[in-house]
Amino acid sequence: MKKTSQKSKKSQATWGGRFSQAPSELMLKFGESVSFDSALAQFDIQGSTAHAKMLADVGIISKKECADIVAGLQKILKKIEAGEFEWNEALEDVHMNIEQALTKEVPAAAKLHTARSRNDQVATDMRLFFKSATVEIILKLKNLLSNLLDLAEKNINVYIPGYTHLQRAQPVSVAHHILAWCEMLYRDVERFQFVYDGANVSPLGSGAIAGTTLPIDRAISARYMGFVDETDTPVVTGNSMDAVADRDVFFEFAFACATMAVHFSRIAEDVIIWNSSEFGFVRLPDTFTTGSSLMPQKKNPDSFELMRGKSARMIGNLNTLMLLVKGLPLTYNRDLQEDKPPVFDSFKQACMCLDVLSACSVDIEFNKQKCAEAVSDPLLLATDLADYFVMQGVPFRNAHHMVGAIVALSEKTGVPINELADEEIFAICPNAKKDWRSVFNLERAFEMRKGIGMPNLKLIAKQIENFRDLI
Repeated sequence: MKKTSQKSKKSQATWGGRFSQAPSELMLKFGESVSFDSALAQFDIQGSTAHAKMLADVGIISKKECADIVAGLQKILKKIEAGEFEWNEALEDVHMNIEQALTKEVPAAAKLHTARSRNDQVATDMRLFFKSATVEIILKLKNLLSNLLDLAEKNINVYIPGYTHLQRAQPVSVAHHILAWCEMLYRDVERFQFVYDGANVSPLGSGAIAGTTLPIDRAISARYMGFVDETDTPVVTGNSMDAVADRDVFFEFAFACATMAVHFSRIAEDVIIWNSSEFGFVRLPDTFTTGSSLMPQKKNPDSFELMRGKSARMIGNLNTLMLLVKGLPLTYNRDLQEDKPPVFDSFKQACMCLDVLSACSVDIEFNKQKCAEAVSDPLLLATDLADYFVMQGVPFRNAHHMVGAIVALSEKTGVPINELADEEIFAICPNAKKDWRSVFNLERAFEMRKGIGMPNLKLIAKQIENFRDLI
């Protein structure tokens, strides 16, 4: 982007008629938003193009004027995309910068702002942005899910302990653990689809607060911009005041980003723990790790630590938006200028995290030997022993206490639970039979877990297949 000009005019070009003095240089600097809302340029031009076509369709401007305006807007868009457009802070925002540049080239552009305000203009731009942003995020999420499914499929026969309270609990397949991540991330897909649907409503034509006396047709401009439902019917806002004051879709987008970031953080924490020397379950690619400036042996999981850290940033952006709006009266207030930086930042950080996690997931390797050593702990199958006792007719509460006593005996004697003598087991649980040790077998443990959502290997393979169909 070219360096921004700060030159002030004798009167402000868009609203200066009522004023005898131009804004001070300090006020121009304080009040400008073009330094960040220039990111909306393509959406502003999309909205202006639709507005011009609608004005022509209802006879407010001529077809020739419309054609000139649309051609001029496309010329400006090309200059912006080429980095050749000069943004002027004195014109405050993206809307007035584009309109003033257009008016210099196309005299008819002076009619472009007929029947609209910057209030409904920016609301429209942002809804177009949210539609575009959610589509991009959903595509990135689906790419990440595809890579994670590949990782799960490669490691379906690798077993690790599952944890509760960060204590070894029960054995699971690596694939089952990764599919838990996929469940979280697919809910994110659904959340962003909800945001898309909420954004797919046109506020254009609401004006500053109470619409216009001119004979416009809001449905026409909505259709030109793609604000249509599944039946191809244009969708427009129902109240002109709410249309320009509403920021719910900002909250929903920021919330979806923050929730997804929390999921990134939890995934990152799993990987960081697995990557530690104490666990050693995974090896991370050199391309997404860093070293120490002092300790030459270090290989730090910085990519995952940064993902964990960026979750705080995206949660903060959501908090900023809600605090910004909570005390504002209807309708528009200048405070709302500050609603864009948090949204743009969340979008940027979310996309970056998605790209990094997706790339990392391709090259993560599981250390099968370390995983096998960890999952060989017979205590991971203590609950299976309790279930075995239940199948022998023991009430579960009693079975739970019996296995607890067996575990205590194992700890006291130093003998692994599955190597205790039959007599010791029968003394605690008279219902036990000679085959009680059969529960201490991982293949049996997974085979027995046949219920929906359990880590049976056939069910896991089916889940992977189902996820592939979904994405």
